[in-house]
Amino acid sequence: MRLTKFGHSAVRIEHDGTTVVLDPGGWSQRESVDGADAVLITHEHPDHYDPDHLRAADAPIYTIDAVAAQIREGAPDLVERVTVVAPGEAWSIGGIGVRAVGELHAVIHPELPRFHNTGYLLTAGESTLFHPGDALEGPGVPVDVLLVPVCAPWMRVSEGVEFARGVGAARNVAIHDRVFSTEGLGVADAQFGRFLGADGLEYARLSDGADL
Repeated sequence: MRLTKFGHSAVRIEHDGTTVVLDPGGWSQRESVDGADAVLITHEHPDHYDPDHLRAADAPIYTIDAVAAQIREGAPDLVERVTVVAPGEAWSIGGIGVRAVGELHAVIHPELPRFHNTGYLLTAGESTLFHPGDALEGPGVPVDVLLVPVCAPWMRVSEGVEFARGVGAARNVAIHDRVFSTEGLGVADAQFGRFLGADGLEYARLSDGADL
């Protein structure tokens, strides 16, 4: 399995001739979708969902009903490519298995309504990977690679560390990293590296376009 980071929460997964792209939002590079066989979107926020990025490819789009509603309203030209998925639903894209996990965005503020959000568990050969979107809810099964949010208006670094510890993936790759400054990310990286490393878990934050 080849993993390529394309900014913020956009990650491209390639395995056995199949390419799946997760959350190519407005804070990521449009080339992330080049040649994609499918695009998965966790929720409707613009740092995860960008219709112009989706128009840059002709791939099927798998997402939740809330995002499908946004597409129907603001990007009707994409509707025919959309498949709505529900929490717990499983399907395959080429040689990659996918399961939708969870249904709510993390709490931003108690006085704001909860948005819907579904993470995706991918299985590629003998490897598993989990992208939670904007939630700190694990897949409930062991995974090899966790895409872990490191900074957001809705979380503390300690929450991200404990989420990663709870999932227990041997490899943890940072996502949701466009919120902090370079200096702030340095602090977050040090904390994730320190605490996860003490548990024998690997942590890395890839630069845009870098592979794992």
